[in-house]
Amino acid sequence: MPAIVGVAQVITLGSSSVFHIGDVYKIMPFSTAKTFSGAGSFNTGDSIQLQNNVSSTNTNDSDVFDQGIALNA
Repeated sequence: MPAIVGVAQVITLGSSSVFHIGDVYKIMPFSTAKTFSGAGSFNTGDSIQLQNNVSSTNTNDSDVFDQGIALNA
């Protein structure tokens, strides 16, 4: 569906970012990343209180490739 977009100010984009406005047929990534993190890793704020008594992060990944990006040139 066509759209009329007003002003869009982009300050910065990372090397593997996608900035998308309007219709799109296909968005293809040029890089991939996998992040493992435990409980409370990405919390932000002034007074975070986290009670994490028993926790473990499972980093076992039995497959070799999660998402192929070979033909996204």
